[in-house]
Amino acid sequence: MATVPTNVAHSGNPASPWPRPVPELRAGDRLSRAEFERRYEAMPHVKKAELVEGVVYMPSPVTFEDHGKPHFRLVGWLGYYESATPGVEGGDNTTLRLDLDNEPQPDAFLRIRPELGGQSRDSGKYVAGPPELIAEVTASSVSYDLHDKFRAYQRNGVREYVVWRVEDRAIDWFVLREDRYAPLAADAAGWYRSEVFPGLWLDAAAMLGGDLARVIAVVQQGVNSAEHAEFVQRLRSGAANA
Repeated sequence: MATVPTNVAHSGNPASPWPRPVPELRAGDRLSRAEFERRYEAMPHVKKAELVEGVVYMPSPVTFEDHGKPHFRLVGWLGYYESATPGVEGGDNTTLRLDLDNEPQPDAFLRIRPELGGQSRDSGKYVAGPPELIAEVTASSVSYDLHDKFRAYQRNGVREYVVWRVEDRAIDWFVLREDRYAPLAADAAGWYRSEVFPGLWLDAAAMLGGDLARVIAVVQQGVNSAEHAEFVQRLRSGAANA
């Protein structure tokens, strides 16, 4: 008995026994979020595709030096913070349902659990709504990460956006202020200190220089601070955003 391939759908004619193939996902397609998900799920061999402002993006395979290594370091930094902060969790290359035109797959994100006052929510196997912080690794300032994605994250209320521009050897940290992103200023030591996640501190020079031990030592100081202890207490009371 013949089997029906997994990447086909019914033709729409109840009298027809023949299935209709699901169209392939292609970069540049303009799709609804529902149609994007339908095509993406029918192509399990595709590892990364994003819907940004209604347009499909399918990034090329990534190199170790320009993406894999910095991505790994970002995740290690955020993972350390998560391990010390009950009620906060992160994701790596996870699809987010932001709105009807945007379903990105950011390199990393950090969120407060919804039951503890976070602004995202669980939607079946997806995360829906904006996590509090998103981090991306990009080539330079001309990337869509700092244009279309920037606008989508801003409009949807992602409260902090961290972008590592590898070719430019720079890290930008944006904070949402009155519905617009503004650059977060580093302190006198050159460290960024998150306004949403107390104790999430970043020595940008150490991160750019590949000194992960120094990066972890700085965030360790952050999670040992009084402000982090107060944040954890507020999380435990379920009032993180009060």
